[in-house]
Amino acid sequence: MYETSLAERPVRTHAIKVHDAEGFEGMRRAGKLAAECLDMLVPHVVPGVLTDELDRLAREFILDNGALPACLGYKGYTKTVCISPNHVVCHGIPGPRALREGDIANIDVTVIVEGGWHGDTSRMYGVGAVSPRSRRLVDITFEAMNRGIAAARPGGRFGDIGAAIQNYVESQRASVVRDFCGHGLGRVFHDNPNVLHFGRKGDGETIKPGMFFTIEPMVNLGKPHVKVLSDGWTAVTRDKSLSAQFEHSVGVTETGVEIFTLSQTGLDKPPIQGLV
Repeated sequence: MYETSLAERPVRTHAIKVHDAEGFEGMRRAGKLAAECLDMLVPHVVPGVLTDELDRLAREFILDNGALPACLGYKGYTKTVCISPNHVVCHGIPGPRALREGDIANIDVTVIVEGGWHGDTSRMYGVGAVSPRSRRLVDITFEAMNRGIAAARPGGRFGDIGAAIQNYVESQRASVVRDFCGHGLGRVFHDNPNVLHFGRKGDGETIKPGMFFTIEPMVNLGKPHVKVLSDGWTAVTRDKSLSAQFEHSVGVTETGVEIFTLSQTGLDKPPIQGLV
């Protein structure tokens, strides 16, 4: 949750943290629980469900599993998850709104497990039967995240991740949101590095084993421009085009990356029903 705004990126006053085996074990526990929370929500994302009800289910699940909801109280945020339907890009606040047939919605959760480790992940859900263009956007976004993850190789550069995402998304006649980015994490919710979802191959700092960060592209069917609503959180597309996002937390190994937030039940992209 809480994709870092480019306007508030941390100043690079310290190096990107490199973690040891203890850190990997802590992040595996955190990522597993975060993924299980999103798995749990799959059968509940149906037409008519209130976004506040989904938030309640997530909060109870996290607390019942001995963890804490990282977003609750973070910078004044009052909910456990973010739920961002249709043209909401990110940071949608759960409330009395009911999801409707044909909606697509991102649900973003972060948990804190024993030791202070953070598991941060999000997925797209279809509400009932959705349109072919909505399904296409979800597919593009999921593939974009996976291409970004594949580009995160030790010895490479962070620009390789952004370039892989941007080149693919634009080849599909969609756009990458530039106002928000991924971030480092571990015992800190948001840390260096900033992980841009656009850029040039070979740019940026070197990717090293032991680094932990999120890859979480936001993709619009229209233009990339967004605006934040008066609540100070909800970001929407300026042209009201559909938006989608997927997010994983990863750790760099000697040969590639380990995805901490993989679903153990294969629900990283929950099944989306199409219109008949």
